[in-house]
Amino acid sequence: MQKASKILKVLLNGTIALSLAFMAILVFGNVVLRYLFNSGITWSEEMSRFLFVWLIFLGAIGALKDNEHLSVDMLVKRLSPRMKKLVFVITNGLLLYVLWLVLDGSWKMTLINLNSSAPATGLPLGYVYGIGIVMSVCMAIVIISNLYRVLFGHRSVEEFVRGRESEEELLASSQQVVQEGGR
Repeated sequence: MQKASKILKVLLNGTIALSLAFMAILVFGNVVLRYLFNSGITWSEEMSRFLFVWLIFLGAIGALKDNEHLSVDMLVKRLSPRMKKLVFVITNGLLLYVLWLVLDGSWKMTLINLNSSAPATGLPLGYVYGIGIVMSVCMAIVIISNLYRVLFGHRSVEEFVRGRESEEELLASSQQVVQEGGR
């Protein structure tokens, strides 16, 4: 399972990197062609836009996998371990419901736009809307996996409820360490 997870992470990060590189090359190349040669690649702007959409959705999957999404955890930090687990299960259940809504909407939009093509590239617009399907399925798998690990004792809920400290808390804790060190 760990090996498959690592392979998928490398594949996801590689796809994100290739999308970003291709997008940067297209935009830079088009700028150079427009300003130096008074011409351009007609489909580069559209393709860059499509790649950007895919890049954002794939990045959201990676951020969820690494527990890097922004969160407000002032209340959760103060709860008992049992209540943290309950809140974790409830919030992830709500996330699964929202992902179901995204999947349903993306599926419908993909089917509607499968026969429509983009003006410059000619790609079916279903490919653009299809990323919602990919994202919602992948994120649901990550959430279900995390729920399983927490509910059946393979991982602590603390690992998933960790939040980054704010700058004020970091500053206060570093000042406290300096004061204690000076005594």
